[in-house]
Amino acid sequence: MKALVLEEKMKLSLRDFPIEREEAMGPRDVRIKLHTVGICGSDVHYYTHGGAGIFQVKAPMILGHEASGIVVETGAEVTTLKAGDRVCMEPGIPDPNSRATRLGMYNVDPAVRFWATPPIHGVLRPTVVHPENFTFKLPDNVSFAEAAMVEPLAVGVHAATKAQVKPGDIALVIGAGPIGLVTALAAVAAGCARVFVSDVDETKLELAARLGPITPVNVAKQDLTAEILAATDGWGVEIVFECSGSPKAAAAVFDPLCPAGRVVFIGVQMHDIAYDVGKAMVREARVEHVFRYAHVFPRCVSMLSSGAIDVKPLITRKFEFADSVRAFEIAASAPKGEVKMQIELPQ
Repeated sequence: MKALVLEEKMKLSLRDFPIEREEAMGPRDVRIKLHTVGICGSDVHYYTHGGAGIFQVKAPMILGHEASGIVVETGAEVTTLKAGDRVCMEPGIPDPNSRATRLGMYNVDPAVRFWATPPIHGVLRPTVVHPENFTFKLPDNVSFAEAAMVEPLAVGVHAATKAQVKPGDIALVIGAGPIGLVTALAAVAAGCARVFVSDVDETKLELAARLGPITPVNVAKQDLTAEILAATDGWGVEIVFECSGSPKAAAAVFDPLCPAGRVVFIGVQMHDIAYDVGKAMVREARVEHVFRYAHVFPRCVSMLSSGAIDVKPLITRKFEFADSVRAFEIAASAPKGEVKMQIELPQ
């Protein structure tokens, strides 16, 4: 089948790839015809750098893991899905017998097989075989484009859950990229009365301000900590979500944090960061880290269906599958104001 293949660093091709031979249907699997696939920052990083941290691309690999589609075939033991169902898919498949999975922490199972994470192929291709248990039927009022946003939204919802958001909390989200904005939406949905979002991209900040009780802060023009302390009578925010992946931003996470506040690291740090233990200690700060998500896909689908969260404003550009290489070239250039780009496959 034709797929978008990362041949090596900075080299993509749209070509036939013999992936179907590797994907035999099991009794509890479904075959899905892909409809919409989002371009994730990790996909772009594999393209531009040939790897990310411990995950290095050593052989041609199909990209894409934020996806929605239509079930076209079901295994003999599948009971919850049928051909024609519209679905979104959780891209990580853990080892069901691993200790992490048995403890409910399947996202940190070392053996998890995650789409478009070397050496596992992604889904920028016509069809994929996937387990029934990680495939979720969509309500009629959730579009394919929204459904392809469930995967990044799951990161934000998992982060808000880890932060133990309480009604009325005030939070700061550092970074107004896709993950930062879905985290802001998740924090508001979880009960935050106000969320500050910081970035240097004025267009993204203007978008953030339209999403709810969100206050944008342009750190190229404003002092972030000073702005927050002034707005909170010197107290600070209860939660800081670090979504930028910037070492400089990560080094300052405790400055705007109130006593006994929580910090959640979400953005991938490619380099060591300066971690001020003293500032953390005097605040008795609680620090959490997020690696993907667990047990949140059904919640995300429900919130999209109910209107509790609206991800449509975050989808800023769409491409046809035939233009996939160009789509990645544009995404890699990090154009101002772009949040989530998606690729639609032929139906």
